[in-house]
Amino acid sequence: MKNKSASYYAWYIVGMLWIVAMLNYLDRVMLTTMHDSLVASIPMNNKQFGALTSVFLWVYGISSPFGGFLADKFSRKRIILFSLSVWTLVSILMGFVHTYTELFTLRAIMGIGEAFYIPAALALIVDYHQKETRSLATGIHMSGLYTGYILGGLGGFVSQYFGWRFGYHILGIVGVVYIAFLFFFLQDTPSHISHGKINRSTPNNVSMGFLTTFAQLVKNYSFLLLVAYFSLLGVAFWVITGWLPLFLEEHFRLGVGAAGISATLYIQIASFVGILVGGILSDRWVKKTIKGRIYLPVIGFILATPALFVTSTTHVFLFAIVGLSIFGLARGISDSNVMPILCQVVDDRYRASGYGILNFLSTICGGTMIYIAGFLKDVHVDLSVVFIIASGCLLLASASLYFVKPRTQE
Repeated sequence: MKNKSASYYAWYIVGMLWIVAMLNYLDRVMLTTMHDSLVASIPMNNKQFGALTSVFLWVYGISSPFGGFLADKFSRKRIILFSLSVWTLVSILMGFVHTYTELFTLRAIMGIGEAFYIPAALALIVDYHQKETRSLATGIHMSGLYTGYILGGLGGFVSQYFGWRFGYHILGIVGVVYIAFLFFFLQDTPSHISHGKINRSTPNNVSMGFLTTFAQLVKNYSFLLLVAYFSLLGVAFWVITGWLPLFLEEHFRLGVGAAGISATLYIQIASFVGILVGGILSDRWVKKTIKGRIYLPVIGFILATPALFVTSTTHVFLFAIVGLSIFGLARGISDSNVMPILCQVVDDRYRASGYGILNFLSTICGGTMIYIAGFLKDVHVDLSVVFIIASGCLLLASASLYFVKPRTQE
């Protein structure tokens, strides 16, 4: 039988889901670059503005384990379509809100919709791609998130010239069209995965409850180290996502449009490079040592820690951009390897569930830090202090990952 990782459709899956991943991040990030226009339309303080991202992350995090669990037990395709449908509807409605309470509520609902996507999508990709292409395929899909992040940086310009509501109307229309496309062309998981050992349609596969799945995962010491790793990264990643545009605007006296682009473009370009480097080298290195997929992210974040510290403290814009680029490179290397490392650590039946739990704690920690940063900002603490804390989290994360012990080659 032809290897799934070598089949054309295995790469079609990556391409189709790349678009969904791009929309996923574009929807959630764009609001952070529309600060001035949004506040002028719906008055709020910095703490309330930060809470719009925090509530999304908290609800997203709480919903992620359930989304992962359902993706392990039922149709990956249906979970993906459900997720895209919910956040598309929210995007359309976002363009019509007029109060902070309405906006806050829709951001929470968006968190539910988007939480179901990533575990299901990554699990579907690793079903099709095995050791030879797994990190590269995962990384290419994650680059869709980066593209959405970059395009989210245009939100500042969109809000300046067309108003912040216009962007969400456009996203809603695009989402509706793509839902119809996926309904006809996205195929669900093959009937046999992991060398044919598991059939997703058997009663045995759907019999394990959520609590049993959770118990199996938390007994795994290496999985708990992955939880620590991803949670610490969540603090760093999300506080940068939520507050970097405003930090650059104030610290380097940039316009809102230039700050939005600068906060996204350089990191994401470097992350694209990191994905290719991390994916290709990891797929090769794991053939020589079982910890090959682990060593690359560890090295990346050891280098990213001082780079992010420089960004936090320098007043030279070029130095800040170099620091952000190194951070982006390390992030790309990490994102191309998290799911493949998870496949080495947990049983095949718990891939999506495991990733859902990782997402849960990562986003809860990240959302909390974003909220704290907003509070500190309101009491006149400079955002550079928050980014220094984030750089320390990167170092602790790399230490946690280093001690992960893979149980199997894949």
